[in-house]
Amino acid sequence: MKPFEKPIYVTRPLLADLSEVNAALQEIWESQWLTNGGAKHQLLEEELKKKLKVPGLSLFNNGTIALIVAIQSMRLSGEVITTPFTFPATAHVLPWNNITPVFCDVDEDTLTLDPKKMESLITAKTTGILGVHVYGMPCDVFSIQDIADRYGLRVIYDAAHAFETEIDGRGIGTFGDISMFSFHSTKLFHTLEGGALTFNDPNLKTRIDLLKNFGIKNQEEVILPGINGKLNEVQAAIGLINLRYIEIEREKRHRIAETYKKHLAGIPGIKIFEIPIGVRNSYQYFVIRISSEFRLSRDQVHDELKKFNVITRKYFYPLCSDYSCYRHLPSSSLENLPVSHKIVKEVLCMPMYGSLGIDEVEKICEIIRGV
Repeated sequence: MKPFEKPIYVTRPLLADLSEVNAALQEIWESQWLTNGGAKHQLLEEELKKKLKVPGLSLFNNGTIALIVAIQSMRLSGEVITTPFTFPATAHVLPWNNITPVFCDVDEDTLTLDPKKMESLITAKTTGILGVHVYGMPCDVFSIQDIADRYGLRVIYDAAHAFETEIDGRGIGTFGDISMFSFHSTKLFHTLEGGALTFNDPNLKTRIDLLKNFGIKNQEEVILPGINGKLNEVQAAIGLINLRYIEIEREKRHRIAETYKKHLAGIPGIKIFEIPIGVRNSYQYFVIRISSEFRLSRDQVHDELKKFNVITRKYFYPLCSDYSCYRHLPSSSLENLPVSHKIVKEVLCMPMYGSLGIDEVEKICEIIRGV
């Protein structure tokens, strides 16, 4: 079989027609208001509150700064329990807040924090739990909240992969104390770069907005040590445009996912990562797991697909607990994280974006069968 003429990447950004972007830029230029909570910023906050079904939302220039502010807004300290199976930013925001990450193993099926292994990690220094909705798969939010309530802990969720994920119709951003959404260009919904925090407590909005704007209350008062986390008007405009096309993009990704499922079903050693009934799929990624029953390892499949110009991603690899900056922590030991060390060698994100052709997906599946 011949390789694809051009690379098939794991994702491509949703790009609206330039005429719409130029029209939005014209409005911004005429307003002469480029940042600091302009009209488009305010409108996007309101539209996203409705889209994500959340009572409170604050926009940010990126998800990492948003997560740093989320930790600050909750006044967390000491130790925070989190997952090793995530993007570096999740773990990094903790040391940036002078907090020690405590890594908890993940569930074999959901790849999210395993509540059954969490309580043994709680100490007198523990102040919070930082969970990740991996590939849009929700954490066990009810068990985690039960543990948090019993031990007096705060709960923050990294929902970077979970745009429009819902549990029985309830927006994923309404669980826990705060959730962070990423609007990076690789995400289903994006603002080029960007992010947001969602929350149920309306009183949090004031503190979060102060923290992301240098702690400035007005022209003459600075009341706390803040940071610059503001989303500008151009980014907000891109977001408003992309919201018009998000459901079309979701439907295209749904068809792509169903095509993968159809053509990869029944292959020994290939397990499709399934979102459970009652959960709305974010369609951020399409993920397979490659076990020893398959003739090649995950790494070998990844390398073989490259030969055909198919660029997949070993996501997340390596574990955060294996980074040199965290390897010394007691919670990073292999004995503490057996499931995480197993699945990190199995997961592979396949190409998944609306402009990917169904015929291209079918060929990718044929290549996998061939190798």
